Amino acid sequence: MKNSTPFILQVRPKIPARLARLEEIATNLWYSWDRPTRALFARLHPGLWKTTGQCPKAFLKRIDEQRLVDAAEDQVFIGNFNRVLAAYDTYHDVRLPASGSDWLHKEDLIAYFCAEFGFHESFPIYSGGLGILAGDHCKAASDLRLPFVGMGLLYRQGYFHQTIDGEGNQIATNSDSHFEDLPIKAATLADGSEAYTSVDLPGRKLNLKIWQAKIGHITLYLLDTDLESNSPHDRDITHRLYGGDKVMRLEQEIVLGIGGVRALRILGLKPTVWHINEGHAAFLVLERIRQKVSDEGLDFASALEYVAVNTIFTTHTPVPAGHDHFSAGMMGSYFEHYYHELKLSRDEFLALGNAKDSPDFNMTALAIRGTRYNNGVSRIHGDVSSNICGDMWPEIEQQENPMTYITNGVHAPTFLASEWIEVLERHLGIEWSARMNDVDFWQGIEDIPDHLFWSVRQSLKAKMLNMVRERISEQHFRNQGSEAHLDRLLKYVNPENPNILTIGFARRFATYKRATMLFGDLGWLREILHNPDRPVVFIFAGKAHPADIPGQDLIRRITQISKMTEFVGKILIVEGYDLALSRKLVSGVDVWLNNPLYPLEASGTSGMKAGINGAINLSVLDGWWGESYDGKNGWAIKPVSEALSEEVRTREETSTLYELLQDQVVPLYYEHSKMGFSPEWVKMSKHSMATIMPRFNSKRMVGEYLAKCYLPASRQHRLYKQNNHQNALAIAAWKARIRNAWPGVALRRLGIEQGNINFGENLRFEIAVSLNGLDPKDVVVEMLIGLFTKREKLKDTNHYSFEATGTMTEAGENLFALEIQPEQCGKLEYRIRAYPFHEMLTHPFELGMMRWL
Repeated sequence: MKNSTPFILQVRPKIPARLARLEEIATNLWYSWDRPTRALFARLHPGLWKTTGQCPKAFLKRIDEQRLVDAAEDQVFIGNFNRVLAAYDTYHDVRLPASGSDWLHKEDLIAYFCAEFGFHESFPIYSGGLGILAGDHCKAASDLRLPFVGMGLLYRQGYFHQTIDGEGNQIATNSDSHFEDLPIKAATLADGSEAYTSVDLPGRKLNLKIWQAKIGHITLYLLDTDLESNSPHDRDITHRLYGGDKVMRLEQEIVLGIGGVRALRILGLKPTVWHINEGHAAFLVLERIRQKVSDEGLDFASALEYVAVNTIFTTHTPVPAGHDHFSAGMMGSYFEHYYHELKLSRDEFLALGNAKDSPDFNMTALAIRGTRYNNGVSRIHGDVSSNICGDMWPEIEQQENPMTYITNGVHAPTFLASEWIEVLERHLGIEWSARMNDVDFWQGIEDIPDHLFWSVRQSLKAKMLNMVRERISEQHFRNQGSEAHLDRLLKYVNPENPNILTIGFARRFATYKRATMLFGDLGWLREILHNPDRPVVFIFAGKAHPADIPGQDLIRRITQISKMTEFVGKILIVEGYDLALSRKLVSGVDVWLNNPLYPLEASGTSGMKAGINGAINLSVLDGWWGESYDGKNGWAIKPVSEALSEEVRTREETSTLYELLQDQVVPLYYEHSKMGFSPEWVKMSKHSMATIMPRFNSKRMVGEYLAKCYLPASRQHRLYKQNNHQNALAIAAWKARIRNAWPGVALRRLGIEQGNINFGENLRFEIAVSLNGLDPKDVVVEMLIGLFTKREKLKDTNHYSFEATGTMTEAGENLFALEIQPEQCGKLEYRIRAYPFHEMLTHPFELGMMRWL
C-alpha cells in the first residue's frame, strides 16, 4: 500500500424527485438563520451533518442514497420538508409587501463592500466581529427586502482553526475550503458564460473570477484570484483572510475596492448607493472616479463630488493605529498609472490619503474624502471617531463634524435560540418578529410566567453545558489528561444540574479586552468562588491573532489559573471558538462578562446576542452597553478617569468587578424561592431581554442606515446626476471658489456690546463680514445662544441666522444683521460664526471651514 498511488472518486447520490428542492435550499444561506432547515438536514444523518460542518451542500454530496430514498417515503420527514419549503417560499415570495425597499426609488441598488462576511460556520470567509456584523447586515437587508448586493473576497482559507495544548499555547491550523462544497456558484453574464474581471498590478494584469452566494433575497458577490492565468503569488492574494504582509494586504484591498467596482459593472449592475464597511474597500472611490473621468469626461473634482454624495463609510476602529495605511513608495508603485487616468499629479493623488502626523497613505482618510456619510458603530464610538478623524474637518468642533453613529445590532433570527420562539408566539403573538423594533411591545416579556421563563433558560443552559463538556473532554484527552482529572474539570458544568451560576467571556483575545482582568486579585477571587453554597464557574473562549503574542499570552494565563488547585473546574477555557459555540454560549450562560479598556470597544455585539436570550450583562460602560444599561437590565462597571495610567484603571475597575460579583451578582442568583429559582434574577433577565431586543437588533440597525444614509444618498445621487452631472460640476466649482477665498474671510462686530436686558426686550446685532470676493449667499452667519455653562460648549443652544442687509461698510465688508428676543432668563452665553453654505451640500460642515467672531 505504501508504494501505491491513491486516486479520488466522488460518487454523488441521486436525490429522489420528491426531495429535489433540497438542493435549492442547500445553496441559499437562508439556512444560516432558519433552524428548521438545518434540523431537516441533520435528521437525515446526524453524524454526517456534524462531520460536514453543518454545510448542506457538502452534506448532500456525501449522504448515502438509500437514506434519501427512505426519507422520500417517510411521511414524518416529508411533513417537515413541506413545512420548511412553505416557510422558504413564503419568505421569498416577491408578491409580499416590502418593509423597507419601498422607501427607495425603483432603480435604486445598494452595494455593500466588506473584507469579510460571517453567515454560518459552514461558509468560513470571516474572522470575527466585523464579518459577523456584515453577515447580519446582509440578512437584515434581505428581511427588509432591500435592493441590495454585497461584495467581498472568496478566501480558500478562512480564519484559522484553534486548538490549545496543555500549557495554554494556542495552535493555529489552516485548511483550504473546497469551493464545490460551499453555498456558492460562478456568477454568469447575460449570455450564460462565467463572469471575470481584472485589475492592474505593477507590470501585470490580475484576473479575477466572480462568484455569487444567495442570502435570502439578496446576492453576495465574491472575487477569487486563484486562477491558472495568474502567477503563483497572485493566485495567493485571496488565499487567506488577513494573511500575508503589507504587500498582500494592499493587493487584497485593490482587488476588493477596484475589482469589486469592475465586477459589478461587468455583471451589468448599477448601484446608486455604495457602502464602504471599514476602510479596506476604500479604493472603490478611486475606481468610480476613474470611470467618470475616463468614460464621461468629468474633471476629477466634479467626479469626486458625484461619487462622494452617494457613498457611506462606516468605521469600526477605535484607535488611530487600527486604520490601514501604506507607504507613499508602495502606493506609487501600485497606482502610478492611476495618476494619469484621474488627471492628478503624484502629490495630488497621495493627498487623498493624507492624515495628520503620518507620511503614509491612510485608507480611512481616503474613505472620508470620498464619502459624505460617515459613522461609527455606537454613540461612544461615534464620539471617539469624531475625535480621531476630526482633522479631516479642521475648523469644525468635534461634536458638530460629519462623523455620526449608528449603533450595531444583531440578527435575532440567527442568534435567538429556537426554544424562545414558541414562548414568544404564545405570549406576545405571532407578530413578534414583525414588531422587532417596538419597544413598548417587548414589555410583554414581563407577562411570561416566571417558571416558564426560567425553564427555557435552564434548558438552553443545559444544551450549552453539554457542548462545553464535549469540547473540554476532547481537548483534555488530546492533551493526555486523565479520566479522574476530567471529572474534576467538569464538576460544575453538568447539564443534569444546571443550577450553578455560570459566567461567560468569549471574544477575540486582544489585550484591550482585558480577558485576565478577573485575575487581578486571586485572593479576593478565591473568596468569591469558594462558597460551597454559592458555586460560580467562569467559561472563557476566543482566539488570538496568530501574530498577536500578547493576545496569546492571555490564553496561557487563563490556562495557568485554571490549573491552580483552588480554581480547577471553576475557571474553564474552551478551544475552537466558532459561530456554533458562540450561539450556545450566548444563549446558555447566566451572565455575559465584558471588561474592555474604555473607550476601545467600538460596539461589541456578543452582549446583545446574550441579552436577547435572557442572559444578563456585566460590562464596562463602553460601546453599545453605554446606551443599553438602564440600572435594571444588568450591571455596569463605570470606567475610571482616562487620565490615570492603564495599570491604575485596571486595578480600580477590577475592584468594582469583584464588588459587583460578591455583593450583587452571586447573592441575587442564589436568592431561591420555593420554586427553586430567584424571582429577582428572573425579573432582571426578563428586563434585559425586553430592553435589548427592540433596540439592538440588525433590523433596527439597517432601518437606521436606510433612513439616515441610503435614502438621502439615493436622493443626492439623482440630484448630482441631473443634466449630465451639471449639479456635480456646479458644486465642485463652488467649492473651489470657497477654498480659494476662505483664508481671507473674517468677522467683525459693530456697535456696543450690551450686557443686561429685561426679559421680552429685543436685541439687534450687526456683523461686518469680509467675504474676500464671495457672495453673501455663499455663507451662513449664525448666532448660538444658550445658558452659560462651564461644561461642554455648543450643547443645548438655539441657533439664529443673520440676514444680509445688502449694505457694505467703508472697508468693503458685507453687513449682516440679526434681531432677537432671548427665550430664556438667566446668564446666557452667545457666540457668532460664519461657514460656507450651498443648498446642495450633503452635510452643512462637509468643507470643514468655520470662522468664529
